[in-house]
Amino acid sequence: MKIIRNLQELKSVLNDWRKEFKIGFVPTMGALHPGHISLIKESKLQCQKTVCSIFVNPTQFNDKKDLERYPRTEKEDVKLLIAADCDIVFIPEVNEMYPHKDERTFDFGHLDKVLDGAARPGHFNGVAQIVSKLFDAVKPDKAFFGIKDYQQVLIIKELVRQMKTNIEIVACPIMREKDGLAMSSRNTLLSTQERKLASVIPKVMQSIPSLKAAGYSFSEVKKQVASKFSGNGYRLDYFIISDANSLIEDEDFTDSHQQVVLIACFIGHIRLIDNMLL
Repeated sequence: MKIIRNLQELKSVLNDWRKEFKIGFVPTMGALHPGHISLIKESKLQCQKTVCSIFVNPTQFNDKKDLERYPRTEKEDVKLLIAADCDIVFIPEVNEMYPHKDERTFDFGHLDKVLDGAARPGHFNGVAQIVSKLFDAVKPDKAFFGIKDYQQVLIIKELVRQMKTNIEIVACPIMREKDGLAMSSRNTLLSTQERKLASVIPKVMQSIPSLKAAGYSFSEVKKQVASKFSGNGYRLDYFIISDANSLIEDEDFTDSHQQVVLIACFIGHIRLIDNMLL
């Protein structure tokens, strides 16, 4: 596996590969776990060469403390990528990706005004800045993202449309821990007690289809969920049901179009997200 740290070398290698290989790309912020590795494996199934990037992008953090405490485990990450038979890992410094301040702003309409977009102002603009830079550098045939970050996947698809590229965005299933908690780099920041509290999140999500089948309205389900996350180390950020494509909130359970239920919850100071397609 090649470890590359500057854009010029990355582009040089990929320009040669692109002539004969289909290239898959997995952008990450490191602190890799089996969820990330599942994306690498999927890329290797669909493409001849796979590139992974590791870059903790400062422009998508609106909380400096969150940026500072984000886990950084480069040595361990490289070992995991070698074991997964990744072809290139791109690990740039901040000044490599941002030699000058990025003043670009993106308009994603409703998609980035709700949920994490409302809770973390500027977050998705920062995501779009770095992903567009990485897409320009790698120029992959396919890019692989985990569906755990459901809103982000929709925004990346819109970004590709706006960039007028033909990169195929492949949305991959959520990988979960044994107790159902969605795998996340942030899980490593939880204390032992907080980790136990976090296990309630998937249990709540798993109960939704049966509550729907039993005739409960979403507003009734929402009240039940709010009660489960009131105090005791929890702080519920949002629990919402939306149209799966537009993210327009829809308070009624329906089978007329696909819906997605999304949750964000603080366990202590750590914010975790999850979702379920209905």
